[in-house]
Amino acid sequence: MESLPIEVIGSILSRLAAARDVVVASATCRKWLEARRKHLRSLSFSVGDWSGYRDYGSSQAGIWITQTIFQTAGLESLSLQLDDVDEELSASAVVAWLLYTRETLRSLRYNVRTIGDVNILEICGRQKLENLVLSHNSISGVEPNYYRFAGLKSLSLSHVSISALDLSLLVSTCPKLEKLDLISPVIAMSDAQVTVEVSSATLRHFYIEATSLDKFVLEADSIESLHLKSCSLELFELIGKGTLKHFKIDDVSVLHLDIGDAVDNLDTVDVRDFTITSPKFFQMISKSAKLRRLRLWDLMFDDEDEIVEIETIALCFPQLSHLSLSCDLRDEVLLYGLHGCFHFENVVVLELGWTFLNDLFSDWVKLMLKCCPNLKKLIINGVVSDLKTHEERQLLANFTLAIVCVMREYVNIEVVFVYK
Repeated sequence: MESLPIEVIGSILSRLAAARDVVVASATCRKWLEARRKHLRSLSFSVGDWSGYRDYGSSQAGIWITQTIFQTAGLESLSLQLDDVDEELSASAVVAWLLYTRETLRSLRYNVRTIGDVNILEICGRQKLENLVLSHNSISGVEPNYYRFAGLKSLSLSHVSISALDLSLLVSTCPKLEKLDLISPVIAMSDAQVTVEVSSATLRHFYIEATSLDKFVLEADSIESLHLKSCSLELFELIGKGTLKHFKIDDVSVLHLDIGDAVDNLDTVDVRDFTITSPKFFQMISKSAKLRRLRLWDLMFDDEDEIVEIETIALCFPQLSHLSLSCDLRDEVLLYGLHGCFHFENVVVLELGWTFLNDLFSDWVKLMLKCCPNLKKLIINGVVSDLKTHEERQLLANFTLAIVCVMREYVNIEVVFVYK
């Protein structure tokens, strides 16, 4: 260990990251202590790493954190996950940490409860930040000409209170932004209707979770990945130039969804627990002739004409290699119609599942296998926790027997069962 260059020791300590581990490890000898002071690049303070933050109290914890940070030079990554500390920390101490490190920081994760406000934008703007994660914070009065994040590529706001205007302005201050995450944002309402408009020419990945809004408009000419999760929206509109490759919807209710002409180059569409009251959703994604992965799982449509035929899926997406469909029974008719002659020549992975098991499911599995001549893997996904009556258990037994027969017939196909 003594032969290790001091820069290598600094790299080892940086990989530890957790402040307590770094301090303990650097106490090994003078060389390691010097490596910590001169070559430590990453440092993390988290209540989950060490219960001592609570035992010390906010005053002593603040002193220890201050000493640890001030004994470094050139930190590039700093994580402050201290929201679970029993007492609020002094805002002046937190400001001192940020002022000391801001000129070299590339990445900042900030989740701290303080006595008094800490303006992260004012402190870290016009610096070298590339990644910023803010949690349980408040942002107001964004000044585009003053708060400038010239190098910021990734921005995550979690449980952050911000107005629709300030959010739009904040994104505009990041000319190189590629990734934007909004998790449980608290959008301040200035009007009866909440409309959020975000525009970025460089944005490639957008994720929004756990929010309820009237209207969200995203203008992103370079967008590649769009993920909506646990949201209730009246309108979501994407304005782009056909660069979208990955589109995921998970537990979302929306009245009007419009992704315009951004579907031409889609590679993946993953839709789960999706309620849409406006029609033509499938018609919208059916233009994606290059689609390779498709999941339609637990969809709910108000329009009865929105029922999708399996044959239509095969015709619209000839390059599909992964197909996932859930079985939904409506008036004894499957959501995905079984009419016509069709083949999925390129499908190698097929996932089929149910929420409520019925007699038609095993027949549906057999039919789908015949339509996938080059299939390599079959995944059966089902819910069995609610099987209480004899009839329900018998249904499962009959289905299991049917699948055993299928496995004997298709010996070259790997069969996987995923039950919840």
